[in-house]
Amino acid sequence: MLDTDLCWCGSNKAYKDCHKQFDEHLNSIKLKAFKGQKRPPRNIIKNEKDIEGIRKSAEVNTGVLDYVASRICAGMTTAEIDKMVYDYTVSHGAIPAPLNYEGFPKSVCTSVNEEVCHGIPSEKVILQEGDIVNVDVSTILGGYYSDASRMFMIGKVSDECRHLVETARECLLRGFEAARPWRFLGDIGAAVQEHAEANGFSVVREYGGHGVGLRFHEDPFVSHVGRRGKGMLLVPGMVFTIEPMINMGSRKIYVDADDDWTVLTEDGMPSAQWEYTVLITETGAEVITG
Repeated sequence: MLDTDLCWCGSNKAYKDCHKQFDEHLNSIKLKAFKGQKRPPRNIIKNEKDIEGIRKSAEVNTGVLDYVASRICAGMTTAEIDKMVYDYTVSHGAIPAPLNYEGFPKSVCTSVNEEVCHGIPSEKVILQEGDIVNVDVSTILGGYYSDASRMFMIGKVSDECRHLVETARECLLRGFEAARPWRFLGDIGAAVQEHAEANGFSVVREYGGHGVGLRFHEDPFVSHVGRRGKGMLLVPGMVFTIEPMINMGSRKIYVDADDDWTVLTEDGMPSAQWEYTVLITETGAEVITG
């Protein structure tokens, strides 16, 4: 590519003023194929316009979670949470990304106790004192996607559940701390797995984080187990979620045959999950929504 050509990222800037130095640095890194190390494809690296669009979407997404946090309580149905999410999102000119995504019937995922993820809101599910619930919110604004989730403890919960919820958040933070430019995806998984297992918990392997921004789910897949120095190289401009699902008991899970969405622990023990959308920057990483 010539210096005066438009950059491959779609920024409409000359290559020499945009990603030339980036490419030179990327190409200078000697990757080890036997460790599964690989360069990220260009189509998952966001330009400045994309990042700004994702930030605006994330502002609404964070606002939704804050709104739910201020109102969630015992006696509320998960269908009421769904209505809150829908009403807030559309009132801010955005669209709930889960609604009708691959047939998902609601605007948010609400996963209670032994539900790991993708729980469908229902009038029949009433939050009780002692429950733990994950509220997973995803937003489309101006064609850009953002995604985050939080755990909520309803009233007084058991010490065991509180420890699970707190450890799951610590796992997210450990994963975020490992997400740095010119390191590897495996660093994130290793940090999460080590902390979860040190606390006697297990990590779900079948589901993980993902690229996000121009579509709801993009590459790369972000595993929450792994080994340092393995997998895809992390580079500035990558946007993805970190969202470890931490089980109190076995890591084994199954999908509810009745709705074909809700993922549950096989042993019926509780699960907890927190999620950030993360941007890799030149100097570190930034939480865009969480």
